[in-house]
Amino acid sequence: MKFFFVAGLVISFAVSSTSVFSQTNTAYDFLRNDVSARAAALAGSFVSMTDDPNTIFYNPAGLATMTQRRFSAGFFKHLMDINSGYASFATQISDLGSIGAGIVYINYGEFKQTGEEGQDLGTFGAGEFALSLGYGGTLREGLDYGANMKFIYSKIADATSSAAAVDLGLQYVAVPNRLTLGASVLNLGTQLSPYVNTREDLPLDVSIGCALYPEHLPAALLFGFHRMTEQYDTFGDRLRNFTLGVEFTPGPNVHLRVGYDNARRQDLKILSSAGLAGISIGGGINTDMYSVDYSFSSLGEIGAIHRISVTF
Repeated sequence: MKFFFVAGLVISFAVSSTSVFSQTNTAYDFLRNDVSARAAALAGSFVSMTDDPNTIFYNPAGLATMTQRRFSAGFFKHLMDINSGYASFATQISDLGSIGAGIVYINYGEFKQTGEEGQDLGTFGAGEFALSLGYGGTLREGLDYGANMKFIYSKIADATSSAAAVDLGLQYVAVPNRLTLGASVLNLGTQLSPYVNTREDLPLDVSIGCALYPEHLPAALLFGFHRMTEQYDTFGDRLRNFTLGVEFTPGPNVHLRVGYDNARRQDLKILSSAGLAGISIGGGINTDMYSVDYSFSSLGEIGAIHRISVTF
C-alpha cells in the first residue's frame, strides 16, 4: 500500500503538470527511443527491471537493486544514416546506496544546405545527447526509490538548444522472487535555451509496470503503460500505450526475448501496412565477466532497427 500511495503522488504530480509540460510539440524526442538491446527486445518494458545499469534510462529506482559494479555500452543502426549509442555505469556505495551515470546520443547524419535561390551551400550535420547522473536508495525493505539529474543538448547546423530535467522512480517487491512493481516519471524539466526564440516542451513520460516471475518457469513476464500524461479523446485511447515483454532463460547463460509495443503498431498502421510493426525480438549470452545482447525492432514496411549491447 505504501508503494501505491507514493507512486500515486508521483504520478498525480506529473499528470497535474501537463498544462505546463504540454505534449503537443516536444523537442528532444530521441529521449523516447529505447536504449539498450535488452530493453528494446522487450519493447521498452523496463520500468520494473532490476540489477541492470540501463535502468537509469527507464527507472532510476532500479539503481538501488544493483548487486555489483556494472558498465554497459551499445550502438544501434536506425533508418537511413541515423546512428545512436549509449554508455552507462552503476555501482553500490556501502551504507549510502547506489549511484549511476548514463549518456545517450544520436547522430542524424549530413544534409545538403541550399540558399534562398537554390544555391549549393555545402552540408550541415545534426545531433543530440543527454547526460544523466542518478542515485538509488531504499525507503524500507522491498521499496526502492531513485532520481536522476539530466542535461540535454541538441545541435542542428549552427542552431543549438539545451535543457535540464529530472527523472523520478519507485520499485516495490510485492512478492519476493515473484512480482516487482515499478513507476517512473521521466524528462520532467524545461529548456535552458531554445533553438531560436520559441521554447518547446520536453517529452514528459510517466510509466507504470510490473515484472512477473512465474514459479517453475524460467522466464520473466513484463508489462507496462507509458506516456500516461498525454492528452487523449477517451480514457481507452490512453490505455493503448502499453508494452509486453517476455525474457525466457532456457539455460544459465542464454536468454531469448520478445516484445510488443501496441502504441508503435497503431501509429505505424496510419503510415503503411502494419506488417510486424511493434514486434521486437532478441537474445543474449552471458558469462561471469560480461554479457552480449542483440535486438531487432520492426517498424513494418518502413524498416527495422538493429541494436547491440555489451555489459561488463
